[in-house]
Amino acid sequence: MERFTSFMTNASPNKIAVVGGGILGVSTAQQLARAGATVVLVTDREPTSNASGRSLSWLNSAGVRGEAYHRLRMAGIDRYRTLFAQHPDADWLRFDGGLAWQPEDQDDQLRRHHEHERSQGYDSHLVTREQIANTVPGVDPAAAPPAGAIWNPGEGWVDLPSLSQVLIKDFLENGGQLVTNAGPASIEISDGSVTRVRTEHGEVFDVDAVVLATGPAVPAMAAKLGVIIPDATPISLLVTTKPIQHRLKAVLNTPRASVRPTPDGALAVDSDWTTASIIRSDDGGYDVDQAVIEALLAEASKLLAGNPNLEADWHAAGPKPIPGDGEPVLGRVDEVDGLYLAFTHSGATLALITGELLTHEVLRGPHPMLADFNVRRFR
Repeated sequence: MERFTSFMTNASPNKIAVVGGGILGVSTAQQLARAGATVVLVTDREPTSNASGRSLSWLNSAGVRGEAYHRLRMAGIDRYRTLFAQHPDADWLRFDGGLAWQPEDQDDQLRRHHEHERSQGYDSHLVTREQIANTVPGVDPAAAPPAGAIWNPGEGWVDLPSLSQVLIKDFLENGGQLVTNAGPASIEISDGSVTRVRTEHGEVFDVDAVVLATGPAVPAMAAKLGVIIPDATPISLLVTTKPIQHRLKAVLNTPRASVRPTPDGALAVDSDWTTASIIRSDDGGYDVDQAVIEALLAEASKLLAGNPNLEADWHAAGPKPIPGDGEPVLGRVDEVDGLYLAFTHSGATLALITGELLTHEVLRGPHPMLADFNVRRFR
């Protein structure tokens, strides 16, 4: 990756800890290290072993959302396009479009989404069943409702564990320190400022600033520091199939299943309806009945040309970070000097731009694109 000149100011913190090994934490740590900061990235387990490891990772700004959030997501997609230009042969980052439709009784919502996307300059097209076969190879047009679907040719997907490896390599080459399998970390403050990060195993890091990026754990960890974040985090399931022969390149987002390809020729599948069937186990994890997994894969099969038999290879369930109002919580905490937050849905789409903008905010001061997403909006 291209290296950049440090933009730290005389008032910049000397030592920074990023707590959390999801893609937001990894991206932020990498950007801080590239900017010349002294950074330690502390993860409870291996990087992307929690929410980032079970994300559909659809890169998009589809649907109806506010202007500031849309602008942030589009900047996120732009940074992926820059990365794609540097890795044109990567099998873990692709821009082959996205196809979405609504239930048959929600034709009006489909058109509203399309009209809103067009009003924001988003590349959005209404396509009929007949057009789907030629527009999106690998899809069974019969699965779409009579009203058709929305085709967004500028969308894509990313495999977050693969991306994380690329970013961590760059982070280490720029002098970053990686501490994995540290268990849950705690942030200590004194006189209203962060002072150190302590791991479950007793390691202590004296710091001037901390970026808290522990995914669904952010609200509880922030609450211990007196910072309240409304939380709407649900439990979600991701299933990956065994590799199969298929022609699908785009991301499919439909009422009963969302599907994307994986780098190894398999498919990743999820859907919100499975949440009600996920059970908390005695050991604190989550159990999913095999019948639910099979039902989800059957729904995915209906979307694909030839309706292939899909067999599960791997699945995981757990919390999916979503703030209470659905919009990102990013940036400086006014009440605790040196504390910064990264808590958001669509961590895949926002990963690269979030790392860049948080680095600006930590080292140089507030960034205007993060103003609408500061936690102070809940006060």
